[in-house]
Amino acid sequence: MIAYDITDNVRRLRVARTVRNVLDRVQRSVYEGEADLGQVDRLLARVVPLLEEEEDSLRVYVLCRACRQRIRVYGQGAILEDPDVWIV
Repeated sequence: MIAYDITDNVRRLRVARTVRNVLDRVQRSVYEGEADLGQVDRLLARVVPLLEEEEDSLRVYVLCRACRQRIRVYGQGAILEDPDVWIV
């Protein structure tokens, strides 16, 4: 899962475009999906340089299979099928 808080509209749009090529958007600044660690590293290599360290925040959560079983969705949305790694 990847989640971000980016103050600048241009930077936020660039990050969103980059992340959504790999992961599914589940909220405005939250993405999740199945990816191996190599894919995660390649994605972060493209995204991190877009950030302003003093202004922006990006979080990556890698969830194990046991953690996936604890995910709860209320309202709109669905849990993706049995991934090895989750990114938000």
